[in-house]
Amino acid sequence: MAGDAALLILGLALLIGGADGMVRGAVGLSLRFRVPAMVVSLTVVAAGTSAPELVISARAVADGLPGLALGNVIGSNIANVLLVIGLPALISGFAEPDGDTRRGYLWMLAATALFSAFLLHGRVPAWGAVLLLAMLVAMLTDSVRGALAGRTRPEAPVAPRRPDAGEDRGGTPLADPAAPAWRHVLMIALGVAGLAIGADLLVDAAARIAAGLGVGPVVIGLSIVAIGTSLPELATAVAAGLRGRGDVALGNVIGSNIFNLLGIVGVAALVGPLTVPDRIAGLDLWVLWAVTLALAPLALAGHPLGRRAGLGLTGCYILYLVTLSG
Repeated sequence: MAGDAALLILGLALLIGGADGMVRGAVGLSLRFRVPAMVVSLTVVAAGTSAPELVISARAVADGLPGLALGNVIGSNIANVLLVIGLPALISGFAEPDGDTRRGYLWMLAATALFSAFLLHGRVPAWGAVLLLAMLVAMLTDSVRGALAGRTRPEAPVAPRRPDAGEDRGGTPLADPAAPAWRHVLMIALGVAGLAIGADLLVDAAARIAAGLGVGPVVIGLSIVAIGTSLPELATAVAAGLRGRGDVALGNVIGSNIFNLLGIVGVAALVGPLTVPDRIAGLDLWVLWAVTLALAPLALAGHPLGRRAGLGLTGCYILYLVTLSG
């Protein structure tokens, strides 16, 4: 027990440090190349914070536990919206995000629809995995094109919002735009490593405890493992929210959810058979749709979230966890 507690503390420290590095690196990279931070978060940061889900889901399928893999993906996406968006809003409010979030959100809706079609079919076949991965490539291509089209011209810089594009709420610079690009990339890479290792430490300890209590693999995937693999997104969102960077936090959540549905499920279905448990198709898929649509006011209209909204989202997630234990 003492050893698990030590691993939890170490994992938490790595998550906090990794999240701060990810935010600084993403903002620095966006300033360096005059690309919106939303695009960097939707692609580079989201792929990095989705690494724990990829490793765990692929390993689960290889071990003959498809329910754990699917539960991990669906549970992580639910946690990303209710907990990763809700908790920062509860702590300090979630400011209106800078940049256009509509394109990324529409991609997330499309990814959820394609993923749902396979779940209702009862399995994700190999050709379906290829289709999911193809949509991921299309999304990344569209994001790159949008980034190139939306680059800020040096002679006509975009008027800064509050806080400034490269500063936190206190006016402290988050990154030096004149620094070489490799420094920002290195900061993101180190942040990814810290998030992945920290999440892995927490997930392993939690999974051992849950297995000892006799909890089923689907419930473990939907709850403990899902929360653990969402900790990189949560740590990044809290760090970004406290620094007034709602665009980084929201882009990370949207991008991570897309990577989970398309990339992780696609790779997992190539590793081995991916059949759908009855519980996931009958309940959790519809919870996923509910929370995905709940993100629409923030993503499509840019409405900021206050502490009451954060309390509501966080409370819904606690209620969802209660249904899992029932």
